[in-house]
Amino acid sequence: MAGRRAEILALARLDAHEVLRSHWPVVVGLLYTALAALLTFAALRESTVLGFTGTGRVLLAFAHGLLLLLPLLALSATGQTLNRAREEGALELLFGHPVSPGGYYAAVTLVRFGLLLAPLALILLALPAITWATLGDPVPWGYLGRTLAVGAALLWTFTGIGMALSAHVANQARAAIFGLLVWAGAVALVDFALIAVMLQWRLHAGTAFFLAALNPVQCARLALISGQDPELAAFGPVGFFLAQRLGARGLLVLGLVWPLVAGTLAWLVGRARFRRGDLV
Repeated sequence: MAGRRAEILALARLDAHEVLRSHWPVVVGLLYTALAALLTFAALRESTVLGFTGTGRVLLAFAHGLLLLLPLLALSATGQTLNRAREEGALELLFGHPVSPGGYYAAVTLVRFGLLLAPLALILLALPAITWATLGDPVPWGYLGRTLAVGAALLWTFTGIGMALSAHVANQARAAIFGLLVWAGAVALVDFALIAVMLQWRLHAGTAFFLAALNPVQCARLALISGQDPELAAFGPVGFFLAQRLGARGLLVLGLVWPLVAGTLAWLVGRARFRRGDLV
């Protein structure tokens, strides 16, 4: 066990140095910062008429922006990792040493996931701290923790999916296309398909919720909205059904557990493929 841990840590340091040299984490941090700054600026512009809308409102808008951004970033960070290393000959060089494929797969996953999560945690702490220092607005610690937990679960989901894509698709260009298709399906196309099905067959609220909950992004969205609106009035009959049956705590559990399970299953499938496949 100690040898396995040392192997993963050594490989993680190697991959982390490579990623840091590319300045890719800086780009991720700038994207998070730009989104937060844009939403805060919009809230301040409205404050001349409505008064400052509050840190909680800004965090809610920021969290919904993250629902679109996090899956894309995770897929971009992982979907072309293993196939790029194979094409460049890095795997052939690396596995000339006493290194296991499973250890390398785990190390790369941890590095990519950590470098996506760390800037997110920093911006989620910095945003309410700035509004508290400049405007005296109280920090909504509960919703802040909910947003970070749900964001981490969603990052893990698409990190696992991206690693599986990277292990299964040898060509980088095809992997990038498949990653974009997965992202589009998760954040947009599933919504349109579900709405079309509901309009066609007038589904029961429980059935509509079940179909929507198959998508981890939808679970994350419900977990975030229920933190601000426990009654889920914006969802109509489906929202009433969820508020009565699950409540805000149940939706939070669902928004954490199912994305973690889905990401782990995808990660395990990719790991099995990588260990069995042609490494060079």
